[in-house]
Amino acid sequence: MSKRIAALLLVAATLILSACSPGASNNESVADLIFTGGVILTADDAPATAIALADGRILAVGDDASMEPLIGQNTKIVALDGAVVSPGFNDSHAHLYGLGKSLGQIDLMGTNSAEAVVEMARTAHADLPAGTWLEGRGWDQNDWPGKQYPTAAMLDAVTGDRPTVLRRVDGHAAWVNTAALRAAGITAETADPDGGEILRDSHGQPTGVLIDNGADLVRSVMPEVGLDEMERRVKLAVAHCWTHGVTGVHEAGISWRRAQLYKRLVAAGELDLRLYGMYNDIPATLDSAFANGPYHSADQLLTLRAIKLYGDGALGSRGALLLNEYSDQKDHHGLAVTTREHLRDVIATGAAKGFQLCTHAIGDGANRLVLDLYEEVLATTAGNDLRWRVEHAQILHPDDIPRFGQLGVIAAMQPTHCTSDMDWAGERLGDERLPGAYAWRSLLNAEAHICFGTDFPVERASALHGLYSARTRTHHDGTPPFGWQPQEALTGTEAHSLYTAGSAYAAFQESELGLIAPGFLADLAILDGNPVTCEPQELLSMQVLHTVVHGELVYSK
Repeated sequence: MSKRIAALLLVAATLILSACSPGASNNESVADLIFTGGVILTADDAPATAIALADGRILAVGDDASMEPLIGQNTKIVALDGAVVSPGFNDSHAHLYGLGKSLGQIDLMGTNSAEAVVEMARTAHADLPAGTWLEGRGWDQNDWPGKQYPTAAMLDAVTGDRPTVLRRVDGHAAWVNTAALRAAGITAETADPDGGEILRDSHGQPTGVLIDNGADLVRSVMPEVGLDEMERRVKLAVAHCWTHGVTGVHEAGISWRRAQLYKRLVAAGELDLRLYGMYNDIPATLDSAFANGPYHSADQLLTLRAIKLYGDGALGSRGALLLNEYSDQKDHHGLAVTTREHLRDVIATGAAKGFQLCTHAIGDGANRLVLDLYEEVLATTAGNDLRWRVEHAQILHPDDIPRFGQLGVIAAMQPTHCTSDMDWAGERLGDERLPGAYAWRSLLNAEAHICFGTDFPVERASALHGLYSARTRTHHDGTPPFGWQPQEALTGTEAHSLYTAGSAYAAFQESELGLIAPGFLADLAILDGNPVTCEPQELLSMQVLHTVVHGELVYSK
């Protein structure tokens, strides 16, 4: 176990000492909810079968008998019959609103050809009212025969004049039809925007695939969604998270408008998920955020104190910024989607205004750029506990891995990105860059802080699948044998900690979230197996039986 993981597990020492005997609690307290007959994954590994909750926090942890003094007239008691109580999974990089949106659109995840996507678009088109745009997400040309990008003409045949926008799985490319190109005014004469690309045929005509900021040309003309629909999408996503034992989400990209919706839902008691928000790098949003400062709700369910920046695009669409050219596309280094000057300006301003900086960087070129800028600005903020983050940190030059620990920069990583990308990552990178790819073990050995997430809806919202990827670096069928770049795999304890305590640290919440100990916030996932000690394959069939958020039983299977 790394020193960083060990340190995270010690942050609850004071509270644990007060609970050194089973059932330690304030004897005058009465529990709202008690679970008995289970296996509790306590912060200090002390044996326990029961846990009591009150006022949104953990009241006591111990054996079943020790809970009896805490039972009041209105206490609810749930027998677990051997189920395992884990800290709730805290997804440190995800898109809650994007998940809710995708749940109401065409789900293209796992499609094995462009033709399969076209047939799904045909069916969805027939069911939509006139005047509505057709949207979907999840296609990946790397999973198709020939790995070629699709064309607008393929969609035109089934969608006609209905504007259609189908986002790639990573959100960094869009496949659109001619009606959408026309709505955005995109023609052969349209120049590629900074940090984006309009793919073109041999005659210079747009093909219908737009990369990174190129996709913004279409998104900017799409009809604005009403607040009622925004709320519906958020609640769909929250309920979906519960089914996976996800009790908290660090949402990577929130507009000022959506932030106000979240505040209203919290005030009304209708946001049953712990949300840590990163404001989008949009002028109107940043201006409002900087003018108003960070926000913390009284119940700690909503925190808005971070800024999301972009250093590059995604590896799958060759938008990730590399130090050297792509192995499968000569003279192409990817896309710097934001200028260095703008990144530095927002980093410096955000730091002065009390915000955490969280910058998307996938390629080794983008990661070096972000680390250089962080180091430059950090030199002017000595002594502050800033915990700046690199979101994804997927491809790193070996020289840059030690810099995460040296600078105190957190790597916010997603294990399932490794297992989704590993079949074709070598084609993009070449063998010489693979040692720095999805390098969890190397970062931990360099004393870096890591937090884990899924990046849903880019990947499924399952932390259990993420734990499997982190421990095995294989597909669900166990291939490749022994795992891809297996030297970077983690232990069960390490992987679980990075989805719980690691995410809490990344949000400045490690003193009261991510561990099971009296006084900590009561966010729990209750499972039919032990996610730490089980064989990795068992994670794929493990079930979430109950989910608890802020002491409330919000989901039962």
